[in-house]
Amino acid sequence: MTSEHLFPAPPKQLPIGNNLTIQSPLAYKMTRLMASVLNAGQMTLAEAYINGLEIPDLVFRSLMQASMPLLFKHAPGLLAPYEWVLTESDRLAESSRELMQVQYDLPQAMLNQMLGDWPIIYPKYSMAWWEDGATDLESAQIQMIDRVIERLEIVDGDRILDFGCGWGCVPNYIMSKFPNVQFTGVNLSHHQCEYIRHKMQDPQSFLSGGRFTLHEGDLNDVQFGQKFDKILSIGVFCHVGNLTNAFEKLSSLLESEGKVFIHLITARIPNNMSSGFTHKYIFPHGRYWNYDAIPSHNRDLQTIDRWYLNGMNYHQTFMTWLERFDAAQASVKLLDYGMDYSKFRRIWRFYLLLLATAFATCDGEYNGNGQYLLTHR
Repeated sequence: MTSEHLFPAPPKQLPIGNNLTIQSPLAYKMTRLMASVLNAGQMTLAEAYINGLEIPDLVFRSLMQASMPLLFKHAPGLLAPYEWVLTESDRLAESSRELMQVQYDLPQAMLNQMLGDWPIIYPKYSMAWWEDGATDLESAQIQMIDRVIERLEIVDGDRILDFGCGWGCVPNYIMSKFPNVQFTGVNLSHHQCEYIRHKMQDPQSFLSGGRFTLHEGDLNDVQFGQKFDKILSIGVFCHVGNLTNAFEKLSSLLESEGKVFIHLITARIPNNMSSGFTHKYIFPHGRYWNYDAIPSHNRDLQTIDRWYLNGMNYHQTFMTWLERFDAAQASVKLLDYGMDYSKFRRIWRFYLLLLATAFATCDGEYNGNGQYLLTHR
């Protein structure tokens, strides 16, 4: 597979609703107004669903499938409901503590059921790869990590930093393949770190044995006594508000000939995008950078290769998570979510259906994942 998929020229876009960086002031103001109206409509539907409105999944997906292609093809500027989505913020990350509370510090038993928890592949909250014949979630996640290994050119003996290491799935799998690789993981979620610490005491886990070091906290706060041959970050940059500052930090931790690999949700539209619903209930200040955003930030790190991963892979991943979530209701409904379980379930079903359908829009050619390989400038 080549590093750049062929992508047809985008259709002509309306003066209102397309590239917010080149429009007239009047068109910009009209686009922002229309985006706020669209966001209000989505939030009205979401709140009604959360509070008990019965919308069959087929009807929900049909509504999305009818509207989303029009937005991606002709009015992508309406997919940015807030001003802060469009540009970098002042801080490296925003709402990080709130993000941990509403997303990553949920009951582990529920997340295990939805995401999967196997001897080598621990829960992994990012796109799996289905295009090479995977028939289940575990094998699809393995195939995705194998692509990371290949593209980051990991070799035995590498010292690797995982920025936002989740539950340790990627380090655990990579260390199972390379007996001399050493990993350092950075994670802000206390619950995820507790999961990892448990695995670090398990002799069956590759996180045990002294080759994995865990730092709980923000990347800016931790201190390292070394630089790294490779740095990888999977999924975290949707929560990073300032690429310039983030790349400056990563550059300072990278060996002179080292490489950085970033995997994140991205959109092949002129602007960044977000969702009012996910901002409120799922990913506070979550921002989906457009496909060209990372290569355009090249002060400290430069992109030497990039790949677009078709959104149908994430569609299949989200649908599998939804099936697993629904199948586990008998056990997960007994856990503590800090709210009435029926409301929690509706929030999460809306979220899983919303994103599954969005990634399938236009056969996955506009909204997918991006992978980027960077080196020192």
